[in-house]
Amino acid sequence: MMFVLLILAIILSVWAQFRVQGTFKKWAKVDNSTGLTGYDVARHMLDTNGLHDVPIEPVRGALSDHYDPIHRVVRLSEPVYYERSISAVAVASHEVGHAIQHKEHYPMLALRHRIFPIVNFASGIAPFLLLAGFIFNAFNLIGLGIIFFSVTVAFQLVTLPVEFNASNRARRIIVEEGYVRSEEERGVGKVLNSAALTYVAAALISLLELIRYIGIFTSNRE
Repeated sequence: MMFVLLILAIILSVWAQFRVQGTFKKWAKVDNSTGLTGYDVARHMLDTNGLHDVPIEPVRGALSDHYDPIHRVVRLSEPVYYERSISAVAVASHEVGHAIQHKEHYPMLALRHRIFPIVNFASGIAPFLLLAGFIFNAFNLIGLGIIFFSVTVAFQLVTLPVEFNASNRARRIIVEEGYVRSEEERGVGKVLNSAALTYVAAALISLLELIRYIGIFTSNRE
């Protein structure tokens, strides 16, 4: 049953990836009525929220948009940076949502930043510990691998409220500030929701994998 659930979660993840790409492409063909580019919206939102010192940089790649909390910079993929589409506005405002979270010390974002160095180490070593443990039937290695893997799962679970909060902020601000008209909010919502689904799917896969590892570990110990 656990294997079936894991396969279903993987299918959900693949579907979510296709959906976010399809939704972005669909609304990338629809210009917003204000004529503002993703850069324009991001700059206005940052300035309005007192983040004048946070720069915006264009980066190559599709859907490579992100907020860098270490260097305090918003990076937008070129289609988002330069285009005037509903998709561009939605994605740009979402990334600024993270910058606002950073400024306001949003608790879950602060927690994610604190555990990130640990997660970097844990995610790198966990697969090797689990693999070695299963090959050599070493329960201590398996148990240690499960502990490290659980850290990465916790990180993904913490990421969910961070992403949903950033999207909610973005959606509210761009409507209140008039960056999009009320009738265009539907398109913005679809873009943001499809992106959020990819995080949900990734967290679900990791959680099911963790449960499966724990199940294998406990059954072999009996």
